[in-house]
Amino acid sequence: MKILVINSGSSSIKYKIFDMKGMKVLANGLIEKIGRDISRFRQRSGESGVDFTKELPIKDHTRGFSLMMEALLETSTIDHISDISAIGHRVVHGGKKFKAPVLIDNEVTATISRLIPLAPIHNPANLTGIEITMKLAPNIPQVAVFDTAFHQTMPEMAFLYALPRSLYEHYHVRRYGFHGTSHSYVSRLAASFLGIESRRLNCISMHLGNGASAAAIEKGRSIDTSMGMTPLEGLIMGTRSGDMDPAIIFYLARVTNMDIQEIDHLLNFDSGLLGICGENDMRLITKRAIEGDANARLAIDMFCHRLKKYIGAYLAILRRVDCLIFTGGIGENSPLIRQQVCSGLEHLGIFIDAERNNKSSTGITAIHKEQSQVKILVIPTDEELEIAQQTKKILQERH
Repeated sequence: MKILVINSGSSSIKYKIFDMKGMKVLANGLIEKIGRDISRFRQRSGESGVDFTKELPIKDHTRGFSLMMEALLETSTIDHISDISAIGHRVVHGGKKFKAPVLIDNEVTATISRLIPLAPIHNPANLTGIEITMKLAPNIPQVAVFDTAFHQTMPEMAFLYALPRSLYEHYHVRRYGFHGTSHSYVSRLAASFLGIESRRLNCISMHLGNGASAAAIEKGRSIDTSMGMTPLEGLIMGTRSGDMDPAIIFYLARVTNMDIQEIDHLLNFDSGLLGICGENDMRLITKRAIEGDANARLAIDMFCHRLKKYIGAYLAILRRVDCLIFTGGIGENSPLIRQQVCSGLEHLGIFIDAERNNKSSTGITAIHKEQSQVKILVIPTDEELEIAQQTKKILQERH
């Protein structure tokens, strides 16, 4: 069984194709700068070993998807389009409607379209990918996997805001949470690694990258998460502010004459680590901090302080915690961040082992000391594989 996974962005297409027997990646590719004078197309093929990079004009997503299919055929990743058993699509926002992956039909696409106001940047691009591939491959089953679905188990006390209830009932204002595909994947792997049934696992999962979120997982289900109605809430991120006093928005509007779109852009694209030190790549920030840059050091301190606050909050609501999970680009690759986040939490039963933490590893790694009551795990995430596995499950349920 071969499953193609697609993440369609506003000017990009990321894809991977898996042989589900053995969970092997047959090819992965990225088409970017779609609609520009010169676009870029890269593909790496696992089995054939064919790698290439092309620069050419790709006027729209329809042309991009056509090139993707041609490349999969030319590199013998597939012999015919019918070799693909199913296509799994990443969809950022499923609202409260979608609590699990679904087989895509006209009703599903119409609902994703209606949810565009909740994710105006992401859902239109995700929907474009779905509509084009359904035209290119009308006989192949297609599945939508939602970033928000894993968090739909949150209770009302966690997902509601302290606003008039009518705003939730009429305008769907509530916390939805994101990175659900990643949190689901790594928590399931953590349970297996620790020898615990997934439905018994209590953990705090931290997906740390340019976008960052934490999730409180009780008995294998999300009961709280740091991102909110949008991905802006919560942790300090690469360019997003995370939690802040909402009155700052009104203050800025008054004293700077910025309009709502300018403030929206400021909070989403000019804030976070970038706003603090002028850089949003944690690798470069770490290098600058080691060299003595005070603003870079401050950015790291603020990032870790905010994350510690969430760990403390989630320890309080979970009571029993089997493990902390670090994942995402920063979580998997920054010993400094992991060390700083966990240091000083010994009174909560969390003891990080500096030597284990600093060792490089490609798989699941335990970095806690033997006496640590709460295990500390570094788990590489694989959202594309999780989408492929969930797509396979939907496919099997059809028969």
